Amino acid sequence: MNRKLTTAEMGRMNVDQYREADKLPLVVVLDNVRSQHNVGSVFRTADAMRIERVVLCGICCCPPNQELHKTALGAEESVEWQYYKDTLEAVRALQAEGYTVYAVEQAHNSITLEEATEQLPDKVAVILGHEVFGVQQEVIDICSQCIEIPQYGTKHSMNVSVTAGIVLYRLASSLRHATSK
Repeated sequence: MNRKLTTAEMGRMNVDQYREADKLPLVVVLDNVRSQHNVGSVFRTADAMRIERVVLCGICCCPPNQELHKTALGAEESVEWQYYKDTLEAVRALQAEGYTVYAVEQAHNSITLEEATEQLPDKVAVILGHEVFGVQQEVIDICSQCIEIPQYGTKHSMNVSVTAGIVLYRLASSLRHATSK
């Protein structure tokens, strides 16, 4: 019979241990994500995947923020984060650090998430955009590629926090697999 694990049985690290632990060379950039709950959810997913950091841009709220905390549940304290007023500046800084930057957006010549994970570079950054307008075109223009999650229903988009969960899980899994070889 399956029995849910208790928190103690899960053996999770504390915030200090997390900060000291090795992280995946994966950064998520939020380009003007307006919902504090979406931002908090991305922090929580970033913590779960043990990615390097979250970069908040434009109108994104920053910690400390009570609404963000409601969904982050403290992950805003464990996950490193930065703020840039301008997303272009953030992308250029990541590129200067050696990151290959992808926009998660439906675009001409985009590749599927599956295709993107076939041969990932050593350091990856992904940009998720505003809930209505997506990633700014001028930001897309300086990215290496657009990644798209195939969708088969009537809607043309998913919530940004759901998208973050799918994309970060797939990229993190691929990066972990590549480093274990």
